[in-house]
Amino acid sequence: MANIWARILVAAVTILVAVGYKNYRDLSAPGKRPDLDNQEYWGPTLKEPYRENKAILPFDISVKPEVIEDLVSQLRRPLKAQAPLEGVGFKYGFNANELAKVVKYWRDTYLAKWSEREQYLKKLDHYQTEIQGLKIHFIHAKPKQVKGQKPKKVLPLLLMHGWPGTVREFYDFIPLLTTPSDKSDYVFEVIAPSLPGYGWSQGSSKTGFGVAQVAVVMRNLMLRVGFDKFLVQGGDWGSLIGSNVASLFPENVLGYHSNMCGNNSPMGQLRLLLASFFPSWYVDSQYADFYKGLGHLFGTIMEEMGYAHIQASKPDTIGNALIDNPTGLASYILEKFSTWTNTEFRLLPDGGLTKKFTYDQLLDNVMIYYVTNSITTSMRLYSESMVASQFALAVDSVPIQAKAGCARFAHEITHVPDSVLANKFPNLVHSSHHKDGGHFPAFELPQQLYDDFVSFVQKANF
Repeated sequence: MANIWARILVAAVTILVAVGYKNYRDLSAPGKRPDLDNQEYWGPTLKEPYRENKAILPFDISVKPEVIEDLVSQLRRPLKAQAPLEGVGFKYGFNANELAKVVKYWRDTYLAKWSEREQYLKKLDHYQTEIQGLKIHFIHAKPKQVKGQKPKKVLPLLLMHGWPGTVREFYDFIPLLTTPSDKSDYVFEVIAPSLPGYGWSQGSSKTGFGVAQVAVVMRNLMLRVGFDKFLVQGGDWGSLIGSNVASLFPENVLGYHSNMCGNNSPMGQLRLLLASFFPSWYVDSQYADFYKGLGHLFGTIMEEMGYAHIQASKPDTIGNALIDNPTGLASYILEKFSTWTNTEFRLLPDGGLTKKFTYDQLLDNVMIYYVTNSITTSMRLYSESMVASQFALAVDSVPIQAKAGCARFAHEITHVPDSVLANKFPNLVHSSHHKDGGHFPAFELPQQLYDDFVSFVQKANF
C-alpha cells in the first residue's frame, strides 16, 4: 500500500514539475511580431480617399500676440487656491504658496520677455510633415564637423520625450549630440519629434492609437526624412515607444538606449516580482540602493501613480479642467518636475523646483502645452494604450535584437535590474548606474546623459 502512495506522490510531483516547466517555457518563449497596418489612417474621417501629403516643410512655432495677451489677463486673476496645511511641503501635491510665486514670475517676468523665450525655442530647426493622416512636428538638428579634423561618423538618432515633457527637454542635450567630441568617434543627426498629440503634433481622431501604433508613425517619420537605419533614445513614453520601434522594426533600428529601460513581457514581470521579494538573486550588491524591493514599489504606485489611473480612464475630464486654466495647468505639470526629479523634494515647501531647473526652463515646457492646447490629447496616450493593450502585450514579448544600453539615474521612481531585462534585451551591451539625476536627465543633466549615450555607442561599435 505504501508503494502505491509513493508512486502516486512521485507521479503527482512529476506532473506538477512538467506543468510548471511548460508554463515557464511559455512565459520565456519569444513572442511574434503582431501584424500591424503600417499605413493605418489616424486622422479625422474624410469624404474622399486619403492621399498623404509627403512634403517636409519648415514649421513656424510663433505664437500670436493675442494669445500672450489673453494669458497675461488670465494670470492677473486673483489666485484662490487654498492655503496648504502646515509643514506638508509638496506631499499633498503642488504647494499653493509656491504656485503663487510661479504665477507671479510667469506673469510679471517670463511673459514680459516672451519674445526672448520664443526666439530661444526657435533656435533649433522645426519642420512638419504628414504621416498616416497626422501632421507631425519635429526638430531636425544636423551634425557639425570641425574643419581640419578627421570627420566623425554620422549616425541618425530618433530622440523621443514623454509626459509631461516636450521637445524642450532636449535643448541642451541636442547640441552635445550634434557637436564633435573627443569622447566619441561619432556625431549624430537628430530627429526629435513632438509625439502625436503633444505640442505641435496632431493627435489621433480615432481610438486605439496606443504605443505600438505611435511606434509605427515614428518609424515612418524616420523613413520620410531619409533614414532607414537609425538609433533610438528615449525616456518615459519615449522609452516605451522606442522599445516598440526596436521590437517591431529590427531591420531599421541599429541600437536602442534608454534612461528608463523596462520589461513588460510576462517573464519580465515574473522576474520583477521575484526580484522584489528576493533582491539578492537578481541585483548586484553594489547597486542595491537602486532596487528597494516590493514595499517601495507598492508605496510608489500608491503615492505617485494616481495621475496615470485618471489619465488612462478619464483623460478628457482632467483635460477639460485644465483648458483655459493656465494656473491649474502649471500646477499639474510642474508637480511632476518636483517629485519625479527627486522624491525627497516632496518634503520641501518649494518642491525643490529650482534646485535642478530654472523657472524659465520649466515655463518653456508649460507654454508649449498651453499655446498648442495639447494637454488633453497628450494624456489620451494613456487611455489609448489601454484600448490597444493587445498589441502592447504582443510587442512586449518580442525581444529587441539590436544592441541596447540602459542608464539608471538614482532618483528615478523605479529601476529594473539587468537580470530582469535579459529576455527583452538579449544584446544589452551597456548598463550604468548614476548617483544623481531623476526622471528628466536630458533636461536636468544633459552632459551626463550624453556621456552615457556615447559610451553605449562606443561599446556597440556601429
